[in-house]
Amino acid sequence: MHFVTTSDGSKTLYNPTVGEHYHSRHGAVQESRHVFLQSGLQHYLNLHPVTEINVLEVGFGTGLNFLLSADYCAQNNIRLNYTGIEAYPLTVDILRETGYNNYINADLWQNFISSYPHSFNHEVTSSESCKLEVAHCRLMDFTSEKQFHIIYFDAFAALHQPEMWTTEALHQVCRYLIPGGIFVTYAITGNLKRSMKTLGFSIEKAPGAPGKREMLRATKL
Repeated sequence: MHFVTTSDGSKTLYNPTVGEHYHSRHGAVQESRHVFLQSGLQHYLNLHPVTEINVLEVGFGTGLNFLLSADYCAQNNIRLNYTGIEAYPLTVDILRETGYNNYINADLWQNFISSYPHSFNHEVTSSESCKLEVAHCRLMDFTSEKQFHIIYFDAFAALHQPEMWTTEALHQVCRYLIPGGIFVTYAITGNLKRSMKTLGFSIEKAPGAPGKREMLRATKL
């Protein structure tokens, strides 16, 4: 694997085994902020001004979506309980090379890096405003006693990981979403829209991040 500098100056990681980058080459941080922070977390909080929120991410990867979300919640006095699913966790050395410390609070970054034991099945990082748990397992093996307000679906594209985008896989993760909860992803395809409607969601075409015209946001009915 190797890093690529994207159009907004932030880095993304290229995975030659999968044949895809972890984030958009049009701007890694820009895409994460647009798709997950703004269209997901901030959108939900605008509709439901809660002081504590549960987020589930499929495809934890480099941790960028978590870091930007945790930084935002800390600045806005919101307690964040974040669970990531990652079957192939990256090493701490790779995470250090991302440079994502340049986009968030220094204490958050240090807490994240110092307590991320990639070899553990589950790891928990806690602070006054945030709790992080990463489940090192395949999506279909994931279980939780929690219910979530938002799902960040950030798996590799269906072209490279078709098994992650089946109705069965989507059902596996969406059963943990509360009624009224939000599902967001960078992609929007006919198959994805049909699957989400089958699973009892209302569908919205939201503006996409640079490089994509549209993205999908869905609300659980």
